[in-house]
Amino acid sequence: MRVIREFRPHVMTTYDEKGGYPHPDHIMTHVVSVAAFRAAGDPEAFPHAGEPWQPLKLYYNQTIAVDRIRAFHSALTERGAESPFGEWLERWADRPSRTVTTRVDVADHFETRDAALRAHATQIDPDSWWFGMPLETEREVWPTEDFELAASYVPHEAGESDLFAGLGSAAEADALSRSAVAGEASLVVDDVVVDEEILSTLKGE
Repeated sequence: MRVIREFRPHVMTTYDEKGGYPHPDHIMTHVVSVAAFRAAGDPEAFPHAGEPWQPLKLYYNQTIAVDRIRAFHSALTERGAESPFGEWLERWADRPSRTVTTRVDVADHFETRDAALRAHATQIDPDSWWFGMPLETEREVWPTEDFELAASYVPHEAGESDLFAGLGSAAEADALSRSAVAGEASLVVDDVVVDEEILSTLKGE
């Protein structure tokens, strides 16, 4: 809450209610992020955490989506290369596809993305299978980072390729956030769902 009110973002991204893999830390990140998104603009919520500020859009990261992993697996096997994704797909045999609302072309930035992830050395082995997809193949097969719009104060248009789409200029987005804080603007998209089964598992129930 304090960080949102300090940095005043127009857009937030987080994990979906299943946490990607799923992963318990990712699920808790989802829970905390959604709660913070909803409360950050409420003047009566957490007054010690700074002046209220309402982020305008909340997206779920869909990097670890079954369709994407399936495409990577197929691309590698068709090229006669070993795929590290086979076991994942076996475990995900009944995993449904998620709705992707926004695809951002980031193919020119894959090296930077991977360098940032390798720097997160406490979480991932820089020589692990995670980096088993050749970047040139990835550019050909899946050149985008994908997102699922969960909540928004502005309408969504199909084929979106920019997380800031619909917000206008920075000044216009600031004005909309202030209107939301004042209770003069409301969510026009609110597709956040609660997965009670996963939350119960997370709580050890």
